[in-house]
Amino acid sequence: MAPTTTAAASVRPITVDAGATRLSGLLAAPPRRPPRAALVALHGGGMRARYFHGEVEPGQSLLEHAAGHGYLAVALDRPGYGLSAGTLPEGTGLAEQVRLVRAALTCLAGRHATGAGFVLLGHSLGGKVALLVAAEDDRVRAVDVSGVGHRWAADPERTRDAGGFGAHRLHWGPLGLYPPGTFQFARDLAGPLPPREAADVTSWPDRYDAVAGRIRVPVRLTFAEHERWWRHDEDTLRDMTARLSSPVVRVERLAGTGHNISLSRVARTYHARALAFFDSCLGASRDTQDADQTDGTGF
Repeated sequence: MAPTTTAAASVRPITVDAGATRLSGLLAAPPRRPPRAALVALHGGGMRARYFHGEVEPGQSLLEHAAGHGYLAVALDRPGYGLSAGTLPEGTGLAEQVRLVRAALTCLAGRHATGAGFVLLGHSLGGKVALLVAAEDDRVRAVDVSGVGHRWAADPERTRDAGGFGAHRLHWGPLGLYPPGTFQFARDLAGPLPPREAADVTSWPDRYDAVAGRIRVPVRLTFAEHERWWRHDEDTLRDMTARLSSPVVRVERLAGTGHNISLSRVARTYHARALAFFDSCLGASRDTQDADQTDGTGF
């Protein structure tokens, strides 16, 4: 893939060592200044790192936006995708993905300045991995996830064709929420979940309940207006956020989009809000975080 150059940043392909496994991805660095932190983005099931480098309309790319905002921005192909699909043809379960992503963070920190540390942004299945990494790795300063709940609204067995177009209502919502050209662009990204990943996904509600209390960094959860995979009524979200030990929890609903927010017409809005959240987390004092804890869910 040739680098994509904009006035803000240049996006280039990279490989990252994760122990004996090599992961592919994309990287954009802030021009002419050290990064305030390293933002690592993890794509959802059946997608690729390029999900975060949308090129259908100007301003859609999270990587360009984040680098222009002062972050070292990295989107990884999760284990079983991209380069690692050759060595992990069956994919991996969530626990192994956490181990490999943590090893990738170590590699990135050895090669690049990471400023105040790592912030993680995950979509859907990548959001689950981001939350699990945050529960184990004290280098993570904050987590922003979209398309992740803790109680299914759809049959979880349908995740096995995630990325495919047969279940587009679940994966996308109304097709008019996405710019013209989106689905042609997405055909290069979308595919079935690797088998071991697919087998592990359905256990997420129990896994979340077990791990949420170990997540002690600020968390922001975004639910699309047309999110169909997860329940996101207020009672369900109160229960979800109450399980976290995070000093700050933000919950937002984003109008005019479906599950794949970063490819939608409101991608730039979502990315801007995520970056503002990370800015506030990196700059906030402990006193401010404690004050926010009682009132941060927006309910």
